[in-house]
Amino acid sequence: MGGWAIAVHGGAGVDPNLPLERQEQAKLLLTRCLNLGVSALRSSDLPAIDVVELVVRELESDPLFNSGRGSALTEKGTVEMEASIMDGAGRRCGAVSGVTTVKNPISLARLVMDKSPHSYLAFSGAEDFAKQQGVEMLDNDYFITEDNVGMLKLAKEANTIMFDYRIPSIGSEYCSAVVENPPLTMNGLPISVYAPETVGCVVVDGQGRCAAATSTGGLMNKMMGRIGDSPLIGAGTYACELCGVSCTGEGEAIIRGTLARDVAALMEYKELSLQDAVDYVIKKRLDEGKAGLIAVSNNGEVAYGFNSVGMFRGFATEKGFMEVGIW
Repeated sequence: MGGWAIAVHGGAGVDPNLPLERQEQAKLLLTRCLNLGVSALRSSDLPAIDVVELVVRELESDPLFNSGRGSALTEKGTVEMEASIMDGAGRRCGAVSGVTTVKNPISLARLVMDKSPHSYLAFSGAEDFAKQQGVEMLDNDYFITEDNVGMLKLAKEANTIMFDYRIPSIGSEYCSAVVENPPLTMNGLPISVYAPETVGCVVVDGQGRCAAATSTGGLMNKMMGRIGDSPLIGAGTYACELCGVSCTGEGEAIIRGTLARDVAALMEYKELSLQDAVDYVIKKRLDEGKAGLIAVSNNGEVAYGFNSVGMFRGFATEKGFMEVGIW
């Protein structure tokens, strides 16, 4: 075994004119979450599945990225969150969608995996299960931030507007990501706003066990009931004995490309290295979609790839390598 390794992301697709202050805030949050995971791997000897849950819970609890508190808003101004988690040991998994009151959707996904006979629960069924399990639940208002209320207003007022990252100042004059022509499309249809931020974590522990977890609020101004790639095993999240993968970006493209599973399949069937497998799926499986992913292998490697302007990401390994980046 090559030792433990951890990677985190805060979403692919970054406004190229994102204020430096916001860039620093993002890097500090990623660093804090990396250190949390590193500490757990060093001192507690926690298995990979526990570490990915721990780190994503921290990301969900901070409003900076689009998950948990700070999630993107639906067309009705509410929050519908989704998450998934997968343990490479035995390919056990759990996922939830349409969650509106659960403080940490990733932990509910973990409970679906550990405490239910199913792999995926959604909407009222997921909420009922959360109540049965006694997880912390809060009013939907807790998840809604002033920034996102302003973004939703702009999304509804504009014909075509793209938010690569939430901009604190409300008003299109402050948003460098306004697009006049051509209109943005998804699945060949025009969309009013594209907010690809998602959070995720992948870990391989000291025993070579891989795990992955992904959580998101989805797209800003999305239709009620829309489900993206993040809760879909094999699309937004996948882990097996070889690797763990978490994706971010245009969910519809990630779903079509079964992006996370394809990384593992290339390693398994074509014996590609982790980075080569990542590079291949980013180049060949996204068609015209924009996305990124982070990955770890069972021998302690970390890898990433993206075809968007940037991706919030961070990595650390037992060998002492640590990096946090955006571009």
